[in-house]
Amino acid sequence: MGSYNIVVSPRVDKDLRKLPKNIIKTISLVIDGLAKNPRPDGCKKLRGAHVEEYRVKAKRDYRVLYQVYDKEKIIHVLRVLDRKEAYR
Repeated sequence: MGSYNIVVSPRVDKDLRKLPKNIIKTISLVIDGLAKNPRPDGCKKLRGAHVEEYRVKAKRDYRVLYQVYDKEKIIHVLRVLDRKEAYR
């Protein structure tokens, strides 16, 4: 499948600063794992998106929202949200 480049939105840095360090470490591992497998087990494709947009569970109640650009081999991480916020 090949390796994808990860592009992280500036908003993700803001999202992560609000979280405890142990959760940030786990979420970072999830994001890094997307480079090898952009559609891991448990990811869900979001409806209505004009590009391939997904969410994947991270530690406990957190979700990573991201877009996949297969031609360019890019993963664009959009947000890291508590699951309560991710579904609004």
